[in-house]
Amino acid sequence: MKSIGVTALITLLAYIIFISLAFWCIQELHIERYIPMRARQGKLLIILLSILLGYNASEFFMSLIDNIRNLIFLVK
Repeated sequence: MKSIGVTALITLLAYIIFISLAFWCIQELHIERYIPMRARQGKLLIILLSILLGYNASEFFMSLIDNIRNLIFLVK
């Protein structure tokens, strides 16, 4: 039961870290120069893109780590 809690905590931290990293990177692109939009729409677009990219990157790395851990069963 404790390992499930630790896994959930690591997953949530990975989501937060990757979404924050994606938000930081997307802000530097200055999307508003390329797409004419209002201020609120632009901010919402940046937030949604950050969530999309951060979640997908986090899922990729969590899946990669899980698959590397499962390679042990191939050897046994």
